[in-house]
Amino acid sequence: MTINRPQQRQQDEIAPKPYEFVSFPKEPPTKQRPVGHHKYRTDRLHGALSLRLKVQTPLHVSTGVVVMGSDVGNNRIPLIKTMVQDVDQKLSIQGSSLKGCIRAVYEAITNSTLAIITSRYRDRIPSERLPCKNKEQLCPASQLFGALDWQGLLEFSDAKCESIGFTTGFMPSLYRPRPDERRAYFTQGRVAGRKFYYHTIRAIDKGQNAGIPVQQAGREYIFTTKLHFKNLKSEELGTLLIVFGQDPKHPIALKVGGGKPIGMGTMTVTVFEIEQADNLRDRYTSYTLPESNRLTGEALQKYIQQQIQAAYSSRLVQTEQLQQLTNILRFPSDREPPSGMY
Repeated sequence: MTINRPQQRQQDEIAPKPYEFVSFPKEPPTKQRPVGHHKYRTDRLHGALSLRLKVQTPLHVSTGVVVMGSDVGNNRIPLIKTMVQDVDQKLSIQGSSLKGCIRAVYEAITNSTLAIITSRYRDRIPSERLPCKNKEQLCPASQLFGALDWQGLLEFSDAKCESIGFTTGFMPSLYRPRPDERRAYFTQGRVAGRKFYYHTIRAIDKGQNAGIPVQQAGREYIFTTKLHFKNLKSEELGTLLIVFGQDPKHPIALKVGGGKPIGMGTMTVTVFEIEQADNLRDRYTSYTLPESNRLTGEALQKYIQQQIQAAYSSRLVQTEQLQQLTNILRFPSDREPPSGMY
């Protein structure tokens, strides 16, 4: 039986959505001149976060390349969508992919503009949320992550898997987003906010006979990386740590890569070391920082909570938006992935 468009739309509205929106703050973003790259400021923070990313539901970050299964050591599959894999056969997550998902969360919990928009819905986006174009007047997220003609204050490296090899998953075909057919996308003709997918207890796998073969990192795979920062305020570093789920009151996990609607890509973050240069001369007079500049264990946890408290005290973090986001990205989750249409 053919279902007409009004009936189809009604069914879509009744079906539970695998996503929700974080509203925009009521006040327009405050834009300021960025601190600059020309020198290390003695009143700012500089260093690196050592991160451990744990896969909680299967992860696939596509290269856009499809190869024969035999090319990646799987003779049972004719063709497979690939992830980046080093010469040592360890999977990698591109730094640009990490930067994108981390920035999206940072934008949502601060009073920031959007980084990227599609021209089709530009007229439905509040003008104050359009991307920053003047490098002398940047919103909070653009100051850290970059904007037109501005490099930003964070440097993302690829995350490397600790183990060799991969698992093979079989993703269902995913529909494109359909904003015009979902009332949830718009409020009074304007976009409702920033869209995030819920975490689920597992990801959907259609099996070899019905799914699309993908090279992926399975559950419990561990990736490590370093995030270098310079000229950050305490509240900016604290907000970044909230994004990484380091505030016990807001246990956020990241959503990385493809397959988000079907539960894929959930990763939890552990910050296991912070390098900080108390004496900036150390950066130029030795190859390694003194041990006193490396924070681990209890000293690390104390430092993390101090920066998080600075973020709340400065009001950089938008409390309402943070709570909305926590309701979506809270992990662990007891949600089942959606069934049927994706």
